[in-house]
Amino acid sequence: MIGGSPPVASTGAGQTGLVARPDWSSVLAGYAQRLHAVAGDDHHVASPLGAWLVVALCGGLATGDPAAGRELGEALQSDPSDAAAFATALLRAPHPLVGVGAGLWVRSAADTARVAEWRAGLPEQVDTGDIPSQEKLDRWASERTLGLIERFPATVGPQVVCLLASALATKVSWEVPFQVVDAAELGPSRWAGTVTSVLRTPRDPRHQQFLTDTPGAGPVAVHLAQARGGLLVGSVIAADAAVPAGRVLAEAHRIVTAEARQPGGVQRLSLFDLPLGAGPVWEIGEEPDGRRDAIQREERFTTILPAWSASSDIRLSREPLLGLGAAAGAVARALEAPNLRYDARQKAVARYSAVGFEAAAVTGLYVAAAARRPSGETPRRAVVRFRHPYAVVAATRNDRREPSAAAWDGVPVFSAWVGRATNA
Repeated sequence: MIGGSPPVASTGAGQTGLVARPDWSSVLAGYAQRLHAVAGDDHHVASPLGAWLVVALCGGLATGDPAAGRELGEALQSDPSDAAAFATALLRAPHPLVGVGAGLWVRSAADTARVAEWRAGLPEQVDTGDIPSQEKLDRWASERTLGLIERFPATVGPQVVCLLASALATKVSWEVPFQVVDAAELGPSRWAGTVTSVLRTPRDPRHQQFLTDTPGAGPVAVHLAQARGGLLVGSVIAADAAVPAGRVLAEAHRIVTAEARQPGGVQRLSLFDLPLGAGPVWEIGEEPDGRRDAIQREERFTTILPAWSASSDIRLSREPLLGLGAAAGAVARALEAPNLRYDARQKAVARYSAVGFEAAAVTGLYVAAAARRPSGETPRRAVVRFRHPYAVVAATRNDRREPSAAAWDGVPVFSAWVGRATNA
């Protein structure tokens, strides 16, 4: 689990090591760390939430199955029934900027009373029935991802007896678009020679920019882009390019979800407490037109970063800690066929541009046979350049504080490790 994850405690009822009263943002951040470890350090995008939802929807199978309760609880880092209830809340009251869907399909010949009971307890937003044809599954994926994913993650043959899936998608516009500038403004970087244009922040408070110190990745620079309607997309780059991707992603989840729930909640580093001059990622100087009679010390930021896009196909069954194997085992026992095999894959895409952000993911689990300061200071300004690979996390906000949308407050939906750039 990453820093900031909730404490674990026994819940009783024969289950141990489970999270009491989970902080779902932290639970999902911990799950994201394990999923991104599977994806590796190369350029990729994923939806840990999409995979977690598939496992959480199996929480109803834990009743009367101690093995399922223990294994699912360890993967979900919560009591399986709590996780299932949270998944239900997300499906029943979707965030206005995130399309979400799920499906449970079972071969009619393989159906059992236990599966029927489980299915009846799922929210009505879960599509059910016999396993659809490949053409219908592809159409399901496309319709639920706003056309961003046109094919289901894998071919579903006649040997598959149960299929559980989730789909998430978003297409948003920034409240204030980026400026498009010459790539030379980024200076020497990982992207030199591959792009001719990059993105620069305008002077607008809806582009939040700051530096902060983190326990896992050291000093980092943060840019938060606000989308119309309540989605926060944060880019986080470590000052030290040698910090492993997993550590930067973990800190990005912590920072972005905290800011989504409470803007300004992450402690900032003051530019006045840092040395002037250039570093690996940021350059701090004094504004030549600064007014020394300012009431507060004034700090100004400019962030320059590349546009990017990514498409990933991740085999989730390679990592036992993700819980897809535990979910498949619970399903197999409910089907009264404990020797069934399984596979799990996620297809994800994303695009980050001057005008907005779009992302989608389809996950499939197949079970088959065989503060104020003194005046008198010259304002300081930092220019942050995203010159080497960095993390991106998109988290939802409940801007209107509506009770029906409370489950979506600070939920990380998509995350990426950006190792390649595109022209802005």
